[in-house]
Amino acid sequence: MPDDQPYSYPPATWRLIVDREADGAANMATDQAILEAVIDGLSPPTLRLYAWSPPCLSLGRNQPLSDIDQVACRAAGVDIVRRPTGGRSILHTGELTYSVALLQTDPRAEGGVTGGYRRLSEGLLAGLHHLGVPAVQAVGRRRPETELTAICFETPADYEITVAERKLVGSAQWRALGGVLQHGSLPLFGDLNRIVHYLALSGAERQAQQDSLCLQATTLEEALGHALPFDQVAQALAAGFGEVLNLSLVPGKLTPRERTQAADLRTEMYTNPLWTTRR
Repeated sequence: MPDDQPYSYPPATWRLIVDREADGAANMATDQAILEAVIDGLSPPTLRLYAWSPPCLSLGRNQPLSDIDQVACRAAGVDIVRRPTGGRSILHTGELTYSVALLQTDPRAEGGVTGGYRRLSEGLLAGLHHLGVPAVQAVGRRRPETELTAICFETPADYEITVAERKLVGSAQWRALGGVLQHGSLPLFGDLNRIVHYLALSGAERQAQQDSLCLQATTLEEALGHALPFDQVAQALAAGFGEVLNLSLVPGKLTPRERTQAADLRTEMYTNPLWTTRR
């Protein structure tokens, strides 16, 4: 199929979960619990939209903990959590986060990680267009691994969402046991430079990262010129996913099994120092 042609999917029914704020460990545990239930055939594919409290700095699955200034995080009341997905650091505050859990056999996940990014990002793009955001997918801007910094929003990867060549949505994906988890951060408002205060950087490095972020990343408020409430953004993103991916999104909640699994994962994995400090 030519790259400039839209995808066509058979109709499908997914679950839509719109959550309020939770801490970082709870949010990551919930995403993984949903994925495991989808893999086991106990839950339908799921789009989850949620927020974070308190502010949390998340690390990519294989990112070194040494990138983070743990003392600064503790002093400011910023949690630290390691994601099950890859990528670099994100400071989660004043944002809407989306997650998608589905099977690798779903046509919306075809094409490996890069193909899945592109397909699922089409839903994000349509939702942002509903809000009047002139967003596009970034193509051909992925840096070599040796040039990456500790900050996710410093450079767009292929098929992530940008506005005027500045990154608006940072996403990451994990494929395991026949399932796919993709989640990502849409900053609604605030100063994206705040993240540099919680990274292990020298003064000169901190200033350089601040200068780069000003040029490379943006928030929804900055892109539109005004702020939008979480609920309005969530509704638009859900509509975009439904339209582009040919989905009927049925509002739902976690099952008892998912709630129990999420609680176990939060305790045994996402608040466990052995996971947080891994490489």
